[in-house]
Amino acid sequence: MKRFTQRDEEFICENCNKKVDKLVYSSRDHCPYCLYSKHIDINPGDRLNNCLGLLKPIDIEKYKKSYKIIYKCEKCGQIHKNLIAIDDDMDTIINLSVKS
Repeated sequence: MKRFTQRDEEFICENCNKKVDKLVYSSRDHCPYCLYSKHIDINPGDRLNNCLGLLKPIDIEKYKKSYKIIYKCEKCGQIHKNLIAIDDDMDTIINLSVKS
């Protein structure tokens, strides 16, 4: 099982340049506006990955009673998955799921 380090930090999205607030109920992993993330973790929240590439959302998959965003790192090509957040832009999620 992956180790999880609780980190809920504000940041400026490197893709759309919007300010992203803390998630509060869990750890913020991606931008709720454009869904992009950054390849900074080896295990969730550890901030130990040296890649630092942008994680582009490429697909959506059903996961239990929710959904996961599937990412592909634009720098190293690694695939990464993360649960959607309650404040994610639903139109962006739907558009991503239709394209895939």
